[in-house]
Amino acid sequence: MMRRITTSAVLVAAVAAAFAAPALAEERTCRGSLGAITVDTLRVPQGATCRLNGTRVEGTVKVENRATLKATRIRVKGNVQAEGSASVRVAGSRIGGSIQIVQSRGASLSRNAVNADIQLFGNRGTLTVSSNRIDGNLQCKENTPAPTGGGNVVRGNKEDQCRRL
Repeated sequence: MMRRITTSAVLVAAVAAAFAAPALAEERTCRGSLGAITVDTLRVPQGATCRLNGTRVEGTVKVENRATLKATRIRVKGNVQAEGSASVRVAGSRIGGSIQIVQSRGASLSRNAVNADIQLFGNRGTLTVSSNRIDGNLQCKENTPAPTGGGNVVRGNKEDQCRRL
């Protein structure tokens, strides 16, 4: 009798697990401003402007085509990723992953602590990288004009256009 109950209980648990909804992180879309709140992931949609001040992001910040991000004193567990963005400014912040800016029009990264890499690839606009602490690499390739700045402390390598920053 005990064996039947155990087998039935295991079967019920297996069926329930098979039909349970997966846990998904909630994505917050930002148009306008967010202050000192915590969100799972954050998306700045195409053409929008998002201002963050003291915001905590449990996942990743994604800046879409022609969008603008202006972030001060933010905490991000994941990455800050921008592709085709109008502008990205991150200052005085802690980033648990990398900052990746690709084929965008401009960026300013200053006084940040970045646990992985800063990567700037194929951008066409003013890029400034100054006074950051980077635990990974500082990588800059095919940007016009080349990035400017200095005073960055990099545990990995300073590569290509960023080797003197």
